[in-house]
Amino acid sequence: MVMIGALYHHLHRFRREQRGTALVEMALIAPLMLVLSAGVFEFGNLIHKKLLMEAGLSDAARFAARCNSQMYTKAGLTIDCADIASNIAVFGNAAGTGSARIAGWQKANVTVTIAASGSCHDAVVAGVTQYRSTTAQVCIVRAAGTLAYSGIGMLSLVGIGPMTLNGFHEERLIRF
Repeated sequence: MVMIGALYHHLHRFRREQRGTALVEMALIAPLMLVLSAGVFEFGNLIHKKLLMEAGLSDAARFAARCNSQMYTKAGLTIDCADIASNIAVFGNAAGTGSARIAGWQKANVTVTIAASGSCHDAVVAGVTQYRSTTAQVCIVRAAGTLAYSGIGMLSLVGIGPMTLNGFHEERLIRF
C-alpha cells in the first residue's frame, strides 16, 4: 500500500510539473519541420533551374528569329543560326564559352528549329486574319530543351525520383 501511494505521489507530481514540456514538443515537431523545410528548399532549387532553362530557350529563340543567314550568305559569310542560338541558350553567349547557365546542361539537350516544314502558317485564311503580318506566311522558330534533374534529395523520401525538366519557346521568324 505504501508503494502504491508513493507511485501515485510521483505520478501526480509528474503531471503537474511544467519543466521539460518545451523539450518534448520540440522533439516531436523538429523532425517534421526539418523535412518540410528541406522539401521547400529542394522544390525552390528545382523551380530556379527550370526558370534558368526557360530564360535560355527564350534568348535562343529570340536570336534565331532575328538571325537571317540569307543576309550573311549574300555577303559571302557563313553562319549557322541554330548552332549560335544553342550556344546562347546553354552558355548565354554566341561563342559558347564559359560555364553553362545550369550545371550539367549541354548543347546536345537543346534543339533550335528555324522555319521547319509545317511551322509556316498562312497569315490570312478564308478572309480571316490569323496572324498580323506584312507577309503572306508567318513562320515560327522554336527552341526546345531538356534537363535531367537528379538532385532530388529529401523528395526521394516521398517516392519522387530523378526527373527531366522540359521547356520550349517560340518566336516568329523575322525576315529582312
